[in-house]
Amino acid sequence: MRFATWNVNSLKVRLPRVEEWLAEVQPDVLAMQETKLADDAFPGLAFQAMGYDSVHHGQGQWNGVALLSRVGLERPVYNFAPGITPDHEARIVSATCGGVRVSSVYVPNGRSLDNDHYRYKLDWMARLREHVAAESTPSDDVIVMGDFNIAPDDRDVWDASAYEGGTHISQPERDVLGALVDWGMVDLFREQHDEAGLFSWWDYRNGDFHKGHGMRIDLVLGTASTAQRCSFSIIDRNARKRQQPSDHAPVLVDLDG
Repeated sequence: MRFATWNVNSLKVRLPRVEEWLAEVQPDVLAMQETKLADDAFPGLAFQAMGYDSVHHGQGQWNGVALLSRVGLERPVYNFAPGITPDHEARIVSATCGGVRVSSVYVPNGRSLDNDHYRYKLDWMARLREHVAAESTPSDDVIVMGDFNIAPDDRDVWDASAYEGGTHISQPERDVLGALVDWGMVDLFREQHDEAGLFSWWDYRNGDFHKGHGMRIDLVLGTASTAQRCSFSIIDRNARKRQQPSDHAPVLVDLDG
């Protein structure tokens, strides 16, 4: 099965590109973030015509997450699992796809280290860990993927000094991401790629994409059983090119069996 995550940065703007990409790449499961659509505006019928079931958790012009699957879509959960303080924004949706429990997540940006949004980000990540633990065990097939707005280590930033004192690379952010890893998750892309300079996001400004000034903040985390099945992973830089691209590139992983 092929799993992919993509922050599309407005599905209304990017739908033709997403449809073209789906036809070309043929993922079995796609997690999308920043759909920026209300639920009644989500183009589920268009995806159904392409063979995909879908769930969407949206709130209009901001945020919004979705899952598309052509290998089944069962037990959808919108927001965090029952018993966990629900989030006031549309940032997580989960379902079982092809026997794998999958979550599409859009982690808050954080804005700045002294901002309330940063504390919200750290709390959100703590609730994400509670959510995963409430739904599954580390021995289950679980994938959590999306825009984490956290670069796991300095290899994942074009110049760590350029972000010093800011969000995305601060130690508390990396610690809350590490708590998910400690629970039993593996960075599936990093299992196969050790080198620096492999990014999934580039600012639109200043020609950052062409300069290689990016960050790897779009992650696919999986439990050990999925890591053992992972045979291929890639960041699809081609999707960041051409007219009106998202500022993020899709990340793909293939699981055997």
